[in-house]
Amino acid sequence: MTEKRRILVVGGGFSGMSAAILLAEAGNAVDLVEIDADWRSYGAGISLNGGIFRVFHRLGILEAFKAVGAMTDGVEMRNPADAVVARLPTPSLQEGATGNGGVMRPVLAKLLSDRVRETATNIRLGVSATGYDNRADGVSVTFSDGTTGEYDLVIGADGLYSTTRAAIFPDAPKPRYIGQAVWRAVLPLPEGVNTVTMWIGSKLKYGVNGVSDGKAYLFVTEDRPTNARIPQDAQLGMLRELLERFPAKTIQDIAAGLDDDSQVIYRPLEQMLMPRPWHKGRVVLIGDAVHATTPHMAAGAMIGMEDAVVLADELAAHDIETALSAFQERRWERCRMVVENSGRLAEIEQGHGTHEEHTRLMGQTLGALAAPI
Repeated sequence: MTEKRRILVVGGGFSGMSAAILLAEAGNAVDLVEIDADWRSYGAGISLNGGIFRVFHRLGILEAFKAVGAMTDGVEMRNPADAVVARLPTPSLQEGATGNGGVMRPVLAKLLSDRVRETATNIRLGVSATGYDNRADGVSVTFSDGTTGEYDLVIGADGLYSTTRAAIFPDAPKPRYIGQAVWRAVLPLPEGVNTVTMWIGSKLKYGVNGVSDGKAYLFVTEDRPTNARIPQDAQLGMLRELLERFPAKTIQDIAAGLDDDSQVIYRPLEQMLMPRPWHKGRVVLIGDAVHATTPHMAAGAMIGMEDAVVLADELAAHDIETALSAFQERRWERCRMVVENSGRLAEIEQGHGTHEEHTRLMGQTLGALAAPI
């Protein structure tokens, strides 16, 4: 790249922050707008595919992550008697890192936001983009505070319910509920759980992953016919009841230990994969705005942040039009695989497949995600 480009990133989540870091450090003039004035990140823990550590290294946060997150190797599958029935290998993909890990979502968000602030990115909080004049040579953007801006490129990184996608691609598919919901909670790391561990029962999948020294997060995937809201004051009791259904001692002990400090969170699971193209004129979508996946492969955050790496690399090597086409070409198959395979795992867990297929598909997908991005 021989020119300094004006680039707008819409959305301050993991994908948007990653794009801002890399593009600002490459010498572009980057604005980042985030509608949340407090730049908060909601949620409990997040499981991390080992490939994300390649991205952390590229972003310059790998060493900082080691101080606040967890790194482990392998995935264990257990039966109702708590016996290990399968171990899926997760080889290290980055020097100085393990094959998978976990972290509290707000902790990872802070690592990234601190890095954004270290760059020359112009951060505007409590502001959103409300209008786009999208041309072949640039984009005029109107913002919610009444200001306007001229950009060579706009990156829509504003999540599953992206307003950028709605504005630029009004006929794009809408998020689809997959018939499952996930419960999450924070707890002390159970004795005997040393890596990502899952128990699969009838209509329920239980999992535990470390997020830092001595702490873990629990995730329970439940089949539910609708995505109806559950009142916050009912969630602790409902989660405890789901855990008490499963005979494994580890799960029973977790149920007994849940209390008001467990940070229980309930969320219906939705997915969305937008057909190509992912760009129009000088606007391109990345992350959940274009390929929102369910958490079955622990790869949603990773593939969104990988988008930022690939887009930054292509913009450094090509003119914008060529770069956007190359970005899409490199990302389509990998992201499609994660979204569709995760969806198939959800179908299997709802009784439309076997445990053997579930284990095989997880192993195949983990192997594919180990390939270079």
